Amino acid sequence: MAQRLGKYTLCLPSMPAIAGYAAVAGKKEGEGPLGDKFDFVYEDSSAGAKTWEKAESIIHGDAVRRAISKAGLTDEQINVIFAGDLLNQCIGTTFGIRETGIPFAGVYGACSTMALSMALAAASVDGGLAGTAVASTSSHFCSAEKQFRMPLEYGGQRTPTAQWTATAAGATVISNCLGKAAIEKIIIGSIRDYGIKDANNMGAAMAPAACRTIADFLNDTCTRPDEYDMILTGDLGAVGSDLLCELMTKQENIDISAVHADCGLMLFDLAKQKDVGAGGSGCGCSGAVLCSEILPKIESGELKKVLFVGTGALMSSVSSLQSESIPAIAHGVLITGGEK
Repeated sequence: MAQRLGKYTLCLPSMPAIAGYAAVAGKKEGEGPLGDKFDFVYEDSSAGAKTWEKAESIIHGDAVRRAISKAGLTDEQINVIFAGDLLNQCIGTTFGIRETGIPFAGVYGACSTMALSMALAAASVDGGLAGTAVASTSSHFCSAEKQFRMPLEYGGQRTPTAQWTATAAGATVISNCLGKAAIEKIIIGSIRDYGIKDANNMGAAMAPAACRTIADFLNDTCTRPDEYDMILTGDLGAVGSDLLCELMTKQENIDISAVHADCGLMLFDLAKQKDVGAGGSGCGCSGAVLCSEILPKIESGELKKVLFVGTGALMSSVSSLQSESIPAIAHGVLITGGEK
C-alpha cells in the first residue's frame, strides 16, 4: 500500500512496472528529431477521417492498441484505462477506445494528463485495485485550434510565445508484473494561478505550477536535482522552461538547469521546423515524447531515474472569452530503471 512521504508525495512499495508503451504521431511531428522513434507516423493528419476530432480518436485508439499488444496482452486482460485529452468531454479518448470494452476512468489535466493518468494507474495497481491498467492521452493540432482559438480557415497569426499543439498520442501499460521500468513515487500537484490571461503564452501560465510540484517533491523526498538523470517537464516550451529554471532558483533556491528537459522542446526542432513557435504542447506532446524517447532509454539503462512532471493549463474556450486568468497544474511520476 502507498506510503506518504512528507506532505504531498506517495511512495509505491510494489513499484508497478511499465509493461508496454507506444507513441504515434502526425506528419509534422514525424519530421522532428524523434521522427524515427515513433511506433507509427500518420502522413495524413486526418487519419482518413472526415473530421479532426475523429482523426484524434483514431490516433488515440491506435496508441492504446499498440501499447497493449507490445505488452503481450489483450483488451480483456486490462482491468481499467485512465485516459483523457483536451477536447470537450474528452471525446478524443472516449470515441477512440469505446470498442475495447475496457473499464474506463476519464481524467482531465489538460497537458498534464499523461502524468496524471500514469499516477492514478500506478496507484491503482500498487493498491491492488487493478492488476493491469492503461494510462493514455492524445491531442491534435487542428481539433485543439478549432476548440480553443479559431478554425484553421480563419488564418489567424500566431505570436512568438505560442506553442504548436502536437498531433500525437502516447499510451503505457502499467502492471504488477516484472519490468525494466517502474513507477516508484507519484505526486499530485496543486493549482497555481499567477494571473496570466494570454492563451498564446501557456508556458508562462504553467511554469509556476511546475516549480511548486518539483520543489514539493524534492523537499518531501529529501533529494537534490543532481540525484536524477532528468527532470522532464511536459510541456513548457522555450518560454516556460526559462521561467521554470528562474523560479526554481529565485523562489526555491534550487538549481535544476543541469538536469531539466522539456517535452515541448524535444518534439520539434525550433531552429529548422517552421511555425512551431516556442515548441510543442498538447496532451499528446509529453505522452509521445515519453513513450518514444524516454522510456526506451530507461529500459536500456541510459537513464536510470527520471522525474516526469506533466504540466497543464486548466482553461477552456469559455473561460478565455470571459477574460478569466489561466490556472495551471503539474503532476509528477518518478520512473526508475532496472529489473524489479
